[in-house]
Amino acid sequence: MTTDLTRAAAQLPQLAHPRNPGMALDLEWVAQAQANAPAIARRAASLPATRGVKKDHQAAWLCKAISLIDLTALSGDDTPGRVRRLCAKARQPVRPDLLAALGMEGLTTGAVCVYHEMVETAVRALDGSGIPVAAVSTGFPAGLSPYRLRLAEIGESVAAGASEIDIVISRRHVLTGDWQALYDEMCQMRQAAGSAHVKAILATGELGSLRNVARASLVCMMAGADFIKTSTGKEPVNATLPVSLTMIRAIRDYQDRTGFRIGFKPAGGISKAKEALVYLAMMKEELGHPWLQPDLFRFGASSLLGDIERQLDHHVTGCYSAANRHPLG
Repeated sequence: MTTDLTRAAAQLPQLAHPRNPGMALDLEWVAQAQANAPAIARRAASLPATRGVKKDHQAAWLCKAISLIDLTALSGDDTPGRVRRLCAKARQPVRPDLLAALGMEGLTTGAVCVYHEMVETAVRALDGSGIPVAAVSTGFPAGLSPYRLRLAEIGESVAAGASEIDIVISRRHVLTGDWQALYDEMCQMRQAAGSAHVKAILATGELGSLRNVARASLVCMMAGADFIKTSTGKEPVNATLPVSLTMIRAIRDYQDRTGFRIGFKPAGGISKAKEALVYLAMMKEELGHPWLQPDLFRFGASSLLGDIERQLDHHVTGCYSAANRHPLG
């Protein structure tokens, strides 16, 4: 059994490898960032068609996907009881008999993600598990509350016990090309989070173009983001393969130039086990093995876990079970 410290070190980038300190805003680098949309679309289309694993290999990859899930409760009708049930699912994401048959006892999700109001409830429910609590912050999902309140919200969530903060950027800075404003905003949010792990949500479905996605990714990394994340899950268009390719190639470029590794989190719209396998293959091919660990890759999803559990049940028993036999909470 791993200790809580070992588990935390495996999940938090500032513990597992040098944390991104950020750098001065390089507007020349930002201006040079482009995105070849047709080429990205061709590459994205090729991934589901040619990458596939079967039988024991598929089961192993699906268990890996579970360890990378940020299990989320982000509804207006969340209650403490619902969050506690979700945390119990994070501790035991798959039926014990299935995990025993797979030799995967002790498997947990990567984190639990909640609104600020539920941070203390989640922290208490996960006590001793080593599973971090992430809080969505800064006026999630629109990011349009008063700026001082957005910064204060980050501090409140950290004080309540959140070790990861998912912040939303101001989309208008990207749409108007005000990169200095975006950089300054991200720097201040990173500072407000202190030692907490910061994921910058770009809301890519609202940024207008892949070029804007590439440039916003670079600016947030320059300002010290630990992760860049596609979406809040509340936009009409959330995580897609073309957007993800654009962001992870910006991550690769940033590492090549600075030596620091930045995490990636696709969120929203990933609900099927086969989709998770495509994302894992893409991460391994584009960025390499380190990005198959929870310190550098997360799925922002909940329904995904239910489908993965059904696939694992089929692998062990040979029969598909009904979705209601694998509840999230």
